[in-house]
Amino acid sequence: MTPKKVTLIKCSNNFQLFVDSSPFYIKGAGLELGSIARLAEFGGNAFRTWRVNNGDKTGLQILDEAQACGLMVCMGLEVARERHGFDYNNASLVEQQLQEIKRDVDALKDHPALLMWGIGNELNLRHKNSKVWDAVNAIAKMIHQIDPNHPTTTMLAGADPEVIKQVVMRASAVDLLSFQLYGDIDKLPKYLAQSNYQGAYTVSEWGATGHWEAPKTKWGRPIEANSTEKANDYRRRYVDYIVADTQQCIGSFVFLWGQKQERTPTWYGVFLDNGRYTQAAQVMSQLWTGIKAKQPVPEIKTLRLQDIEGTHRSVLKSGHSYTATLAMNLNDKHLVSYRWVLMHEVDITKQSEGGDFEPIPKVIWQQEHTNTSDVIEFKAPQCGEYRLFVYADDSFGGSATANMPVLVDSIETT
Repeated sequence: MTPKKVTLIKCSNNFQLFVDSSPFYIKGAGLELGSIARLAEFGGNAFRTWRVNNGDKTGLQILDEAQACGLMVCMGLEVARERHGFDYNNASLVEQQLQEIKRDVDALKDHPALLMWGIGNELNLRHKNSKVWDAVNAIAKMIHQIDPNHPTTTMLAGADPEVIKQVVMRASAVDLLSFQLYGDIDKLPKYLAQSNYQGAYTVSEWGATGHWEAPKTKWGRPIEANSTEKANDYRRRYVDYIVADTQQCIGSFVFLWGQKQERTPTWYGVFLDNGRYTQAAQVMSQLWTGIKAKQPVPEIKTLRLQDIEGTHRSVLKSGHSYTATLAMNLNDKHLVSYRWVLMHEVDITKQSEGGDFEPIPKVIWQQEHTNTSDVIEFKAPQCGEYRLFVYADDSFGGSATANMPVLVDSIETT
């Protein structure tokens, strides 16, 4: 295989990535187990992984499929996290990790679909030992020694100015930084100014407002925006904070081109577990290609839950009947079917941190027959914390989604 020469060049007052001799702006997505072909179909040109082998495909298989679809890959190199118990004071373990990563780099470095290397993911999250950045620096140096064709980056949780300063000082062999921000992305220009970071960067994770940033119910559960609100956020954040920085930003990877459970099954993925796409996926396609969707996903206005007197409720009384209503903007071409699902909330003791595995909560009931509508009546189950979901599926493969947390108590309150 003949690798492509990927270079990062500062042209007067801005940075530019080149693949061979052609300018390359990253229109990418985070893609672990999602469809590579569908990313190309929607107009993306690259994706990032979090590790070489995702348990389903090897790094070589990922790169081969990317090449077949005309996409480039920022290949993630898994670096152990202190919050998972790794000790960066243990020189033997650190060296062992370096050699394992070296084998992966050596095996994949000449693949023509390789764009760059992503050294670790959010190594600053809950970390205390700054020696982790020495390890990152050693990995970057090793990569440069055996692979002169691809730049290196490391993905940071957030863009804390003090963390940026520390990484720049201790991991100077890293070619560019990558920041992962959600609702906080509007502060990125301020963080960069405070850190005095002068290098290039990608935004390697961004998208819906994070569950830790979202408003909460009075019993502490995060409130998820509906799919239309999310799509508007995706558009605004991309335009105002990613492509707006024409000097240092060389592109981004939207999170997540696929689906995952993290507080809910719908919070972060721009696709659903059944493969349907959301409005956010269509927004990204338009932003990447400039072409509007021929069949836009239906837009949601509100999801409301009321008792028999018509009073809005979020705390319910076990055994009592309630009516949920979904209000939407529909056009003549929308042939919509509805799916309603009531699930337990994630057990607080099993909530993930930093994107780690989180179990899917148990479904209490679901209604997805052809005769369902935008209104459903149900009886509140036994006392506990639940979340009511509704999916409005159009006839073109798209879905609008909304959900609301509900608390079932023995005493009903407003």
